Amino acid sequence: MLKIPINCVEMSPGPGKAPITEELNQILDRQEFTRRYKFRVIAAGDGTCELLVPYLPENDRPGGIVSGQVYMHAADVAFWFAVKTRLGTDQEYVTSSMTTAFLGAARGHDFTCYARIIKAGRRLIYGDAECRAGDKTLTHHTLTYVGVGA
Repeated sequence: MLKIPINCVEMSPGPGKAPITEELNQILDRQEFTRRYKFRVIAAGDGTCELLVPYLPENDRPGGIVSGQVYMHAADVAFWFAVKTRLGTDQEYVTSSMTTAFLGAARGHDFTCYARIIKAGRRLIYGDAECRAGDKTLTHHTLTYVGVGA
């Protein structure tokens, strides 16, 4: 199980350096592919990011279970931002691979998604993410990112 900090320390941004929570939320608001999910960054630190994923009924599968694509999208976005907190906003990185294990289900409530970098090399960045509702683990993801143009 990932150790999810209760309060991550926010980083002060330098020129082209790690963005703070407010800046990450502005990125969420500007991007069409994230806006409809209404994610909010609630904590960010060096190589970490935690998102609040609000419950939206339009994301339910039949039977009232939150669709798996919501967890996967939350994990991908949280890891994207974890990368930005470590490497800054100048260089772009994209998902090279992602593996997901569905371990539980959310029904009609918000959840959080915490991502962290485990290893950052010259070309590849490896990490994981976990979506949780309170103490209940909903999903676990492993992700690899690669630099655009790398």
